[in-house]
Amino acid sequence: MKQGWACRFQNYALFGPGARAIAIVTVLMLGIAASSPELAETAPVVVQVNLDDTVEPVTAEYVTRGINHANQIHASAVLLELSTPGGLDTSMREIISAIEASRAPVITYVAPSGHRAASAGFFILLSGDLAVMAPGTNTGAAHPVLMGGEDIGKTMEGKIENDAAAYIRSIADKRGRNSKLAEEGVRESRSFTEKEALDGKLTDAIANTPSDIFAQFDGKTVKRFDDSTTTLHLAGAIIEPYEMSSRERFLSRIADPNIAFILGAIGVLCLYLEFNHPGMVAPGVVGAISLVLALYAFHLLPINYAGVLLILVALGLFVLEAQMPTHGVLAAGGIVAMVVGSLILIDSPFPGAGIRLGTSLSVTLPLAVIMVFLLRIALAARRQKVVTGDAGMIDSVGTAQTDLEPAGKIFVHGEIWEARTSGKIQKGARVRVRAVDGLTLVVEPVSGNH
Repeated sequence: MKQGWACRFQNYALFGPGARAIAIVTVLMLGIAASSPELAETAPVVVQVNLDDTVEPVTAEYVTRGINHANQIHASAVLLELSTPGGLDTSMREIISAIEASRAPVITYVAPSGHRAASAGFFILLSGDLAVMAPGTNTGAAHPVLMGGEDIGKTMEGKIENDAAAYIRSIADKRGRNSKLAEEGVRESRSFTEKEALDGKLTDAIANTPSDIFAQFDGKTVKRFDDSTTTLHLAGAIIEPYEMSSRERFLSRIADPNIAFILGAIGVLCLYLEFNHPGMVAPGVVGAISLVLALYAFHLLPINYAGVLLILVALGLFVLEAQMPTHGVLAAGGIVAMVVGSLILIDSPFPGAGIRLGTSLSVTLPLAVIMVFLLRIALAARRQKVVTGDAGMIDSVGTAQTDLEPAGKIFVHGEIWEARTSGKIQKGARVRVRAVDGLTLVVEPVSGNH
């Protein structure tokens, strides 16, 4: 071997010093490349996207963007980690469309242990190229729930249910999964543990960690949604987390029912302050922004209109308590109405998806006290007689400084004014101001003058 290299360098000696230097550098670079696994072979990249909230427009935008990013960097796969109680049908379909159109295989993974992919999450789980669940997780309960709890009639309700059932069947059939059992998850709201889902051929595996998934399916061939096939290359994969943008995190945060309720209360209170004290500006700006953000959040949530009505009734009772003091009876009724209204405001069948009792009480009690107190102050101020300007002179009582026949002078509010009357008033008599005409006061004698 040494002789071979020596012969090659002897051949290089036929060329000039510059050529020999280039040749030596080239040989060294080839040797380094051959001995370096990082340069010889690049590890596969898996983009991890976490759907750990309700399925709504913000989370749908985030998941879709994450899948598109994985395609742009030519990732080996997308790991879509699911922990969701469900959400909006339109947002769910947007996510599933992105999964179906993805060039990179999408692994849907319910994790960590103790979490679930319910309702819309069940559809998303079954739409993945690989559907995997961690131990101690569950899925299913995918019967469609109407927003607002409205009664649309049996016929329309049946149409919505049939549409959802057909959609889940089409997804399951295309992925080679148990469409009959998947349909039961929709029509009968059946839920499945990770073992039941695997035994029923709804999912492909149970895995503790993403590394377990990669080890189990590396080199396996999966059928894509367009009927093509692809071989998974996951050995030694590098997981690249894909995070929400600051905007998405903010919008997702305010979509929390508790945050939305607090924003709504702040908006109502600040606008109330602005209307009662025009020109303060700051409360009006804060109130308008808070109320718009609250309305945006509630637009994304399933609202029960009975809860909205109870909250409006509560605000009305607070106003009545300020106008007609009833020793707290109306205020107490308003507090009860607002607490009950806030607790039933979010029409969701999932525990923990509504407004918490602690949030309701911490918002309702201060709001009731502040509204009643401020409104009483405002009403009392409006009932007080104006004591400045022309209006402040009306009904003021003064003394005639000269005879008024019908004009003369009077002393009122510590000042001497020109005055006139319709008859005759003697000097020293008490007079009452009835009108202001420029710099002249129109007066009349006070009854009981002698």
